[in-house]
Amino acid sequence: MSRGGGKGLSLKDKLDGNELDLSLCDLNEVPVRELAALPKATVLDLSCNNLVSLPSDFCSLMHLVKLDLSKNRLQQLPLDFGRLVNLQHLDLLNNRLVTLPVSFAQLKNLKWLDLKDNPLDPVLAKVAGDCLDEKQCKQAAVKVLQHMRAIQSEQDRQRQRKLQAEREMEKKREAEQRAKEAQERELRKREKAEEKERRRREYDAQKAAKQEMEKKTKKETVQTRKPASSSRPPQPPRHKHSWSRSVLRVLLFVLLCVLCTLAACKLTELQRQPLCVSLNTLYEDVFAALQNHKTLQNMLQQNSQQ
Repeated sequence: MSRGGGKGLSLKDKLDGNELDLSLCDLNEVPVRELAALPKATVLDLSCNNLVSLPSDFCSLMHLVKLDLSKNRLQQLPLDFGRLVNLQHLDLLNNRLVTLPVSFAQLKNLKWLDLKDNPLDPVLAKVAGDCLDEKQCKQAAVKVLQHMRAIQSEQDRQRQRKLQAEREMEKKREAEQRAKEAQERELRKREKAEEKERRRREYDAQKAAKQEMEKKTKKETVQTRKPASSSRPPQPPRHKHSWSRSVLRVLLFVLLCVLCTLAACKLTELQRQPLCVSLNTLYEDVFAALQNHKTLQNMLQQNSQQ
């Protein structure tokens, strides 16, 4: 490892038992991969270097028990710094730290802490206090852990409230969605019922019109097929009927007169009168003709029977 970048210098040469001293090496970055290969190095001194930040994989060095990062230019620690759960001693003197990550509260084994000469947040600076002797540094570790745990608890509560609010909002959205879907289903159901009722009315109207048409056609057919004789004969005029009866009466009267005249000519002394003689002769001729006609009919019937 070189002083500027870290290559060329063997870490094993710096290892003394379980202590690895990399102070005053003018380091700009931490050789995390090489440090991970030395799990025996539980005490690591990186003080008096040019470190501005720690890489995120630095928190994988969970075997560290004592860590000295004093007199660097660190502006912040990794967010998951709390993964270094075995850390008991931490020196952050004379850096540029303002706050600590919330995960710092997970360093349950931390017993010693120095945060002097950092531009800390006033609340955090008051909690940490001075670290002028062993007792104060131990108190600083206890108080800072308590403070960070309180912050973590508050953040957890805020996160829970946020999650609860999000869940309630989600439930509200789901309820609104269900209500909207139910309203849409009801609307579709009502529209379907209205459409069905409209189609039913159209069907009834078409059926009634068809029945009316069939009834009308049937009536016209019956009227067309009705016999002419069944129709009522026209009534003859009253004056024509009266005239026929008058003519019939005249004819009967004339016939009666003829019969009476004929009887008088046959039975009375008037038979010798010229008129009666003519009438008797006419009567005898007609009577003889009728007899001849009757004899001819009998002969024809006999011939037809033979």
